[in-house]
Amino acid sequence: MVEGGIAKADKTEFTECWRTTWKTPYIMRLALSAGIGGLLFGYDTGVISGALLFIKEDFEEVDRKTWLQSTIVSMAVAGAIVGAAVGGWINDRFGRRMSILIADVLFLIGAVVMAAAPAPWVIIVGRIFVGFGVGMASMTSPLYISEASPARIRGALVSTNGLLITGGQFISYLVNLAFVNTPGTWRWMLGIAGVPAIVQFVLMLSLPESPRWLYRNDRIAESRAILERIYPEDEVEAEMEALKESVEVEKADEAIIGDSFVAKIKGAFANPIVRRGLAAGITVQVAQQFVGINTVMYYSPSIVQFAGYASNSTAMALSLITSGLNAIGSIVSMMFVDRYGRRKLMIISMFGIITCLIILATVFSQAAIHAPKIDPVESSTFAPNATCPAFVPHTTANPPSRWNCMKCLKSECGFCASGVKPYAPGACVVLSDEMKATCHSRGRTYFKDGCPSKFGFLAIVFLGLYIIVYAPGMGTVPWIVNSEIYPLRYRGVGGGIAAVSNWVSNLIVSESFLSLTHALGSSGTFLLFAGFSTVGLFFIWLLVPETKGLQFEEVEKLLEAGYKPSLLRQRKKKGKDVDTAA
Repeated sequence: MVEGGIAKADKTEFTECWRTTWKTPYIMRLALSAGIGGLLFGYDTGVISGALLFIKEDFEEVDRKTWLQSTIVSMAVAGAIVGAAVGGWINDRFGRRMSILIADVLFLIGAVVMAAAPAPWVIIVGRIFVGFGVGMASMTSPLYISEASPARIRGALVSTNGLLITGGQFISYLVNLAFVNTPGTWRWMLGIAGVPAIVQFVLMLSLPESPRWLYRNDRIAESRAILERIYPEDEVEAEMEALKESVEVEKADEAIIGDSFVAKIKGAFANPIVRRGLAAGITVQVAQQFVGINTVMYYSPSIVQFAGYASNSTAMALSLITSGLNAIGSIVSMMFVDRYGRRKLMIISMFGIITCLIILATVFSQAAIHAPKIDPVESSTFAPNATCPAFVPHTTANPPSRWNCMKCLKSECGFCASGVKPYAPGACVVLSDEMKATCHSRGRTYFKDGCPSKFGFLAIVFLGLYIIVYAPGMGTVPWIVNSEIYPLRYRGVGGGIAAVSNWVSNLIVSESFLSLTHALGSSGTFLLFAGFSTVGLFFIWLLVPETKGLQFEEVEKLLEAGYKPSLLRQRKKKGKDVDTAA
């Protein structure tokens, strides 16, 4: 049994995977049952993007306070930080199966609380519960699949967990679209997550604990019984022997550094190899979030509205494309990561991301500059007491000629587009549901998040391209790097620290996005992410070695010597040659 990391899948392994699971369907049952955790992870992180549009319609305070919108989204991430941290201890103390069952209960509680929420603060409580479940599922599901899979197909089975996560996000967008015209819209969107949680809970009750955890806790006979259902009869003894050796090495290490979590943390930071591994692992995890990906996944319908598509259903239908591209990108990554290498895929991905972000910033800037003008006559006569309070047509300090749709929206007012031409001057009116209804009653479109723009379709195109270049590289590779960059005895601790850094970065980005767009505009926000991405690209180039095709021991030796990019190694060599010549 291969221990200490996730084997990477290749084309041969996928063929073997289908052959083996067809012959032994019990293996696929284990993997898919645990994989529902990844599906829930993806669904609960993706569903809020569409639900938020309708939550704003039901609760006026949410519509007016961007910090409240950000809090509703990001509290699931805050819960995930706690869930991932506590989940590691629960995994070791009570087992993988029990951790999955607890995560399902948390998912169900969160779904019910959100669906029945009478106020925004109750939605936030539900999101925290869901976050606990997401954090536990994000680390437990792949771990269970890894430890309950035959070594020869482990990489293929575990790599499907990433596909299930992106698939869950895609399904969440489909569900959002399906409930657009249903009474209770967002309640159904958020509440339906309880169904797969119940399904997984029932399935896991009939499945065993991970054989590795059982052996580690001296339940050797139970461990053997499960291996006999997974492996051919002539391979079971060899797997038991390999498992025995692995656990003995782990226990010997614990005797030296201590068994407590604090002791392992101290041991990790005292070890130069682990420190260098953490520098690489944390770098890729933080960079993954600061390219802004989860602002796109959490807020894609809102971003589409910033681009000038006012309809909720249109925004969600267009944002469905981004989620679908993300899922396809996960498949592409599974096909190419072992062919072209982790480092190369990430660097190429980062160049593409930076390019797309700069273009998106330019598109949104041009959309703001060329936003439709304000018609002062129509704004004053549109309806009784309807004129935006900040719009005073007859002042010389702020004349109507300087006003356009974007300035109207920044003044916390609404824009009622022209009923004749979509980009003709319109009325700057009070921001209210009544005014929205009045505008619609006259066959016109009411905008409050973005302005009608000829550049809107370009924003959608480059949003899609951004996902295409992100998903195969920065989308999946950071998790692969973290599965192989640490020495065996520190792999759990190192991976846990890196995962927490990912969730903390996720929280910072998702919590600040709407406030940033309010302060800097969409253009400034995407340009800021382009700057962060450039910094991330530099540190990936500087700190992250190529681990493609290397055994774990070879990775350790690479880090022991200290990794330097080839360019710096060449400069150092030239410097030595000059000294020698002198």
